[in-house]
Amino acid sequence: MELFLQQVFNGIMFGSTYAIVALGLTLVMGILHIPNFAHGHLYMLGGYITYFFITSLGLGYWPSLLLSIIVLGILGVIMEAIVYRPLHDQPHINAFIAAVGALLVLEAMAEVIWGPQGLRIPNPYPHTFQFLGIIMSVQRLLVIIGAVVLIVLLHLFLKKTLTGTTIEAVAQNREGAMLNGINVNRVSALTFFISSGTAAVAASFISPIFVISPAMGAIIGMKAFIIVILGGMGSIPGAIIGGYFLGLIESLGGGYVSAAYKDVIAFGALIVIFSFKPTGLFGKKEG
Repeated sequence: MELFLQQVFNGIMFGSTYAIVALGLTLVMGILHIPNFAHGHLYMLGGYITYFFITSLGLGYWPSLLLSIIVLGILGVIMEAIVYRPLHDQPHINAFIAAVGALLVLEAMAEVIWGPQGLRIPNPYPHTFQFLGIIMSVQRLLVIIGAVVLIVLLHLFLKKTLTGTTIEAVAQNREGAMLNGINVNRVSALTFFISSGTAAVAASFISPIFVISPAMGAIIGMKAFIIVILGGMGSIPGAIIGGYFLGLIESLGGGYVSAAYKDVIAFGALIVIFSFKPTGLFGKKEG
């Protein structure tokens, strides 16, 4: 029983990270209807930026996290303006090629600046304790609590503020929003800022626990896309639930079968789900 509870706790921790990353990706896909394949590499870069502020500038963990959000958000805005905005009316294959080029540039940039070896952010909360036989660390709890707080704040922003409803209006009908005087380019830039900022939060929370490397953006990016498809394209609740589902499947599979095959087990389970519900958990069939 203790092993099960431990794996559930670990799964919720991993799922919190996946949910945050997938949530940011869902926002971009809902606004631009273009898959940002470089999103995982923005996540990777967010971890390195936080590492830089802590180790090179000597800043504390929380100021470094805040600055990482701002820096990565600005980078997301620049990427939207340079890479994606000029290709809005072009075939999707053009945006796909541009996104692949962007992720290669981000990975190469991280490798040139910080090197190919793995690095780790100094853990600000290394203390551990036990509850119901579960070994918990303060940093792992911070990942879970931080994800919940971020999801709630983002929900309130989208549903209770004028800016948030403007973003949802553009996501539902871009042309209609333009006819009503909404600056679509400004909304797209803001969405990229939020999306990139959430990626920085996820990376900053998890990086004191696990090593960061230039190549880690590829696997998290692939998982984020699978989660978005699992939850239903453009569904924010689906992205959140899909993230936690994937985290639990990975953790339980790694704990009871083999940690070496946890990704295989998780992706296999998703394939089974897609065979029964191809549109995802919250997806709808097109009429």
